[in-house]
Amino acid sequence: MVSTIFERHINKSLKQMEVRSSHNFDTVLKHRPLTALRVLRGLFCLLVVLSTAFMMLVYCAPVTAVVLRLFSIHYSRKATSFVFGAWLALWPFLFEKINNTKVVFSGETVPSKERSLLVANHRTEVDWMYLWDLALRKGRIGYIKYILKSSLMGLPLFGWVFHIVEFISVERKWEIDEPNMRQMLSTLADPRDPLWLAIFPEGTDFTEQKCLRSQKYASENGLPILQQVLLPKTKGFYACLDVLRSSLDAVYDITIGYKRQCPLFMDNVFGVNPSEVHIHVQRFSVDEIPISEDEAAAWLIDRFHIKDRLLSDFIAEGHFPHQGSEGDLSTLNCLVNSAAVIAFTGTCAYLTFFSSIWFRIYVTFSCAYLASATYLNIRPVPLVGFLDSLFIRKTSCSV
Repeated sequence: MVSTIFERHINKSLKQMEVRSSHNFDTVLKHRPLTALRVLRGLFCLLVVLSTAFMMLVYCAPVTAVVLRLFSIHYSRKATSFVFGAWLALWPFLFEKINNTKVVFSGETVPSKERSLLVANHRTEVDWMYLWDLALRKGRIGYIKYILKSSLMGLPLFGWVFHIVEFISVERKWEIDEPNMRQMLSTLADPRDPLWLAIFPEGTDFTEQKCLRSQKYASENGLPILQQVLLPKTKGFYACLDVLRSSLDAVYDITIGYKRQCPLFMDNVFGVNPSEVHIHVQRFSVDEIPISEDEAAAWLIDRFHIKDRLLSDFIAEGHFPHQGSEGDLSTLNCLVNSAAVIAFTGTCAYLTFFSSIWFRIYVTFSCAYLASATYLNIRPVPLVGFLDSLFIRKTSCSV
């Protein structure tokens, strides 16, 4: 079932690529041609990413996200972030160094040690992956978390990773999502834990049809008519602020634009698009965001109104204002990290297939745990906290 979901996702991307290439060919021509070499290279890179994800999950997750978590959530998160941050760093390496996609940052320079809420527009299905490029530059690649639709948790391997690094899944039905979202957010409120929480308030990627529906709703409700973004949904944004405000330092308003056309997942894999990704950042101290829900909602809508103008200017001029706020990735650091991840994967593969049968038993039990924990949304509770709550319950019952 899981593999079917992943195949369907890839087939959808490929079909969308074919549809786009068959309409308005002159205006949507890919930045680079889809050659046999690019296909082979892309499939090889995808195989490396999937195999490294599998080996790091089955060998490391039971230790960092289960055993350590029984004693300390804080240190469990630090270890998990270190391990899976190394794996996530493979993606910016693929985008910027292998595919030669130029990532241009503009606006304000982002501090590296803040606990922050990232609010971004949603142009296409891969926007969230390009936030890893910014997070890697700031040493936060392992600490970035997303609020994403629950169907993505069913992707093979990726869904397991999303669960282990504590992404928050939603059904897009607020009456169902609100209690689940607030409960999960409350577990991220410890100010000792580094955090970049990324949300996409539009709730879905941008298309012309969705834009028309958004404009109709805005017109009927006296809200701004937006051309390049959808009208944001404000309840999730407010819930994040309401639960985390006391432990956050800042809100980053992030606007993402693409040269030529928006890429799909397989465009990234094969390296045919995009030629350039432009990311504009504006920082707001959390104290600048209104406390009341209505005022916070108005603030968010106003920010998307500004995003709309930014993107219109970007389309006309080809860039955002104040470019050059972040430097390039270090090729040497990327190579060293990639070599370490691949070497670890090779060692694990050797132990699994050519060493003691106990390693295969370990891998089997690890896979069973990851699949069930992801499906049932299970996370271990620290023993000390569990025993304390058990003692309190017994005491209250005896009284």
